[in-house]
Amino acid sequence: MDAVQALIELGGVATGGEIVAQSSRRKLRTAVGSQRISRVARNSYMLPLTEFGAAAARLNGLISHASAAAHWGWKTKIDDWRPHVTVPRGRKVAPAKRCGVHLHWKTLAAAEVAGRVTTRVRTVIDCAGDLPFDEALAIADSALRSGEVSRAELVTAAPAMKGRNAATVRRVVEHADGRSMNPFESVLRALAISAGLLVTPQFPIRIPGAMTHPDLVDEGRRLVLEADSWGFHASREAHDADCLRYTLLVTAGWTVLRFTWPQVMHHPEWVSGVLRSWAATTTTK
Repeated sequence: MDAVQALIELGGVATGGEIVAQSSRRKLRTAVGSQRISRVARNSYMLPLTEFGAAAARLNGLISHASAAAHWGWKTKIDDWRPHVTVPRGRKVAPAKRCGVHLHWKTLAAAEVAGRVTTRVRTVIDCAGDLPFDEALAIADSALRSGEVSRAELVTAAPAMKGRNAATVRRVVEHADGRSMNPFESVLRALAISAGLLVTPQFPIRIPGAMTHPDLVDEGRRLVLEADSWGFHASREAHDADCLRYTLLVTAGWTVLRFTWPQVMHHPEWVSGVLRSWAATTTTK
């Protein structure tokens, strides 16, 4: 797999080892050399983010939302890498200056700003209120997974949100879970939640000879959802182990539905349709 595509599937932020596991060290070096990937620390890589700071400075605003999430090193669902910039409510911005930027108007307290970027907690809350559910959930999951934001902080901050976006903020905070391994799983979980399924990430299931932790489990419906990434199943040994686990789960009475990265990220309406149809034909046990 191309190193840039691997980085995209990993959420736009990854270590060298994570990228190499899905691509190769040579392809990573080539992508860095051609500036298609930026090395931002000793073993940390991102897609190029130079526009974020430049856009914020040009508008005398703050890097916010998904752009701030990338700044904090969190993984995101990558659909649109245009900079997100927040300016004070009431400021007039000429249409020409808005071109190529997601512009937001908010009045923020000094404690919600860290230099030219919204703070970590404020970033999660802004994403929860203003971005689609799947994008916001992926960012909230990554924030919790990083350990830099706690559930208690989000639960405390969410009730302070008022207005039309308050309910969406509470929904994201309610479902945010740091056990999700990556944005691929987070987006699949968002689709499952919207389809009415009660899924838990990395839920333990005992199968003959081992304990397995599928990506998502609806225990009541005995349903397993797998986010199947080719990069993690490319070897003969990995494929063999995956098939064995699948067979043992099915023979133990579990239904296993498997979805690929392109299906979840590029054809979510199809995935949602499959999940809704399946949910409509089953009942919680």
